[in-house]
Amino acid sequence: MDITAIRFPKQPEGMISFLDQEHMREVGGFHQSFPMYQETPLVSLKNLAGCLGVKSFYVKDESFRFGLNAFKVLGGSYAVGKYIAQKLGVSITQLPYERMVSDAVKEAVGDLTFVTATDGNHGRGVAWTARQLRQKAVVYMPQGSSRERLENIRAEGAEASILNLNYDETVRFAAQQAQKNHWIMVQDTSWPGYEAIPRWIIQGYGTMALEACQALPERPTHIFIQAGVGALAGAVTGVFANRYPDDKPTVIVVEPEQAACIFKSAQAADGKPRFVTGAMRTIMAGLACGEPCSIGWEVLKHYADFALVCTDETAARGMRILGAPLADDRRVISGESGAAGVGAAADIFLQPQNQKIREQLGLNEDSVILCFSTEGATDRKSYQEIVWNGKFANLMGGAGNAGK
Repeated sequence: MDITAIRFPKQPEGMISFLDQEHMREVGGFHQSFPMYQETPLVSLKNLAGCLGVKSFYVKDESFRFGLNAFKVLGGSYAVGKYIAQKLGVSITQLPYERMVSDAVKEAVGDLTFVTATDGNHGRGVAWTARQLRQKAVVYMPQGSSRERLENIRAEGAEASILNLNYDETVRFAAQQAQKNHWIMVQDTSWPGYEAIPRWIIQGYGTMALEACQALPERPTHIFIQAGVGALAGAVTGVFANRYPDDKPTVIVVEPEQAACIFKSAQAADGKPRFVTGAMRTIMAGLACGEPCSIGWEVLKHYADFALVCTDETAARGMRILGAPLADDRRVISGESGAAGVGAAADIFLQPQNQKIREQLGLNEDSVILCFSTEGATDRKSYQEIVWNGKFANLMGGAGNAGK
């Protein structure tokens, strides 16, 4: 399918300090203290690489993350942990999981309620973390959200409901409820006065990128990373920019054409974020966000290379490629948002009309491509409709789906 790409008007400024090696060691140490922690697989798709005519093609499979089928718990758990550590006046390095769940910590912090807006994965991660740490969670979901994702959140003990609002409106509603009820907002969208927790969430996402860095047998030349508000993309870009300061991989940020706030921000070429409004109809529910995270955007505008928009059909193709691999390539079950990067990379090679895009991005037979499958089949009905029945046009009810 047709793909459109534009170069970021970047102005590199050195290291991204909050995603440097010292911070990432701290974040990784916190996640590794959880007894259910296990590094997720980095899959080498050798036959796909041969089919596309590139040197290597790697996919980080987040469907195994903490048993929650998505990477999002990394951000929510670290942010909640940092909040509790700050409340106690200690470093999070002094609060590994075993101590965090202790009676002493519970007595010291009391009863806390964490609130968030989500399409599913982020809310489930926050609910799971609150349950693990013996606290409460309230989760709001935008109009058209998957019933299965709602029930998965409730199964973690959270109070959860679907509102008649789009994602960005749901975020604002959650923020209002947090202020009204003295709850703690846990969101990777940032705004003036609300930046500490989104920054912690982005750092939490860095664990996934750091694992990929350490597992890769070779330096990637190109990274395709999907964006909703841009927090995940900022985390991945920042970690790799710090890891390879003199030879950074080319970073391509992938978005749905109906929710391309990062693309529009790059296109404006003035360094300021741009918003997208309306229903944002797309199967890529986790990417249907209209307002960039200011912290993520600051990283992307300086260190990402290209912003790219694709159709729902591209994401659907990515799901099928991963779900029905070539020869002995390992199968990866990837949801609509999770497969967007793979779908975009494949379409750039497989569709003749995208040859100029391929040249623009510098992709060739020496390319080493890295993608992140950020979720499994978190909505099994939708997954089956797309992979079995070939549907890709707005399976989500025509509403303003978004979020994580």
